[in-house]
Amino acid sequence: MSLSFKYIPLTFLNDVKIIKEQIKNTVILRYLFDQYGDFSKLEKLIIGTQYGYNASALQSGKNKFLRISDITDGKVDWDTVPYCDCSDEDTYLLDKNDLLIARTGGTTGKSFKIDNPPEKAIFAGYLIRIRANKQNDPDFLNLFLNSYVYWSQVVSLNKGEFRPSVNATKLKNLIVPKIDIEVQRNAVKVSKGFSVDGFGELESNITKALEDFEKSQEIIKQLRCQENNVELIKQSILQEAIQGKLTADWREQNTSIEPASELLERIKAEKAQLIKAKKIKKEKAHPLITEEEIPFEIPSNWVWCRLGVITTYGSSEKIDSQQIKPDTWVLDLVDIEKESSKILQFKTFSERPSLSTKSVFKKGWVLYSKLRPYLDKVVVVPKDGVCTTEILPLPVYSNLTANYFLYTLKGKHFLSYVNSKVGGMKMPRLGTDDGKMALIPIAPVEEQKAIVEKVETLMQKCQALEEEIKTSEANAQMLMQAVLKEAFEGKKEEVCQD
Repeated sequence: MSLSFKYIPLTFLNDVKIIKEQIKNTVILRYLFDQYGDFSKLEKLIIGTQYGYNASALQSGKNKFLRISDITDGKVDWDTVPYCDCSDEDTYLLDKNDLLIARTGGTTGKSFKIDNPPEKAIFAGYLIRIRANKQNDPDFLNLFLNSYVYWSQVVSLNKGEFRPSVNATKLKNLIVPKIDIEVQRNAVKVSKGFSVDGFGELESNITKALEDFEKSQEIIKQLRCQENNVELIKQSILQEAIQGKLTADWREQNTSIEPASELLERIKAEKAQLIKAKKIKKEKAHPLITEEEIPFEIPSNWVWCRLGVITTYGSSEKIDSQQIKPDTWVLDLVDIEKESSKILQFKTFSERPSLSTKSVFKKGWVLYSKLRPYLDKVVVVPKDGVCTTEILPLPVYSNLTANYFLYTLKGKHFLSYVNSKVGGMKMPRLGTDDGKMALIPIAPVEEQKAIVEKVETLMQKCQALEEEIKTSEANAQMLMQAVLKEAFEGKKEEVCQD
């Protein structure tokens, strides 16, 4: 099989400077494969492989205890590295030029070259140590471990595995160019930016590959900037909608419509009837809205009100799991896409059994996530169901338009209010009392319908723009793969291990 390598996007390699180093090293290795026409397995270049020491980290002890998590962006802050008491420290002591490789976890395959380890420092069990033998340069091994020649092989070895891993056998079987130590040292010099006699063609190849990469990166950067601009446009549309700016012309042509104050009175009357019938609980009177609280001006026939006035906030009907029918729709937080208000999937109770109590909701209600509300998970539900208690069902009373209600909860002013009120660092939530106090601008019913129509039309245009940008970004990613393909592939006639 022909020997070819690919640019492998890795979640823990996102610094452009580091990615460019990996590309440069790949071009160097590709050149060496082509020029010297032979390869060797890694086991021929090293003394051996060794797994680290298994122990619990301590706040104090006789040995610094280096773990995967202590290696960040190719560096180690030894002052923050914990300790352990190693019973066999001679076996695990770190020396200058040792190379450590993460053998499992989210950074599988990531490596680190030891330069000046503290005295009696050892390495942990989720790391593998390799050492260059006398015939090979440790800096050249480090060059290899930081290239897509290496990553292409590691990813290929882990295909189909649920948990990627690198073990000693896999490492030993990786292929590297078969070259002597002097050529290795020259390759390292080129990697560090030095000019070396006889390597002019390689230096030109590196320059071209990096220039091509930078061009593709600039395209992707511009596209992501466009994506951000579309998001800003969408937020602006919502904000102008709930300020009445989108429908200014509509109001001039519809001057005799019912004011929002009458809708608000109907909502209050409907809730009063439900309280009288004991279908919902009586609530405390909400404080009057002060002028200082009002975030922006609204048209004269609109009205400000508190969220707790127009809906039943935080006191929805609950149901035990034993009472839920198998075909009942069960909505969870993961089913709602952040910001877009899209429901990603529908699961029934038989598909998603649970022992926890759920909240009941009805078709046409607005559902709002009180957990991590900055994710902006708000939806209008198309049918009856139940949901996690982290989602608040908000009944829509009288003839309030559900989608208009949704837009008020997605507006910038509401998100700002929520973010100023959420509590809890790990699991931030909007408290019930704070939620009830939030201000909502209410438009007349007929104007709500006009607003929804305008917003939907504009959002469809934004969606079309987003799809075009995503297509362009996918093409840009393909372009990046294409421009690096020539640098990575090498001579077509070469036959080698995959």
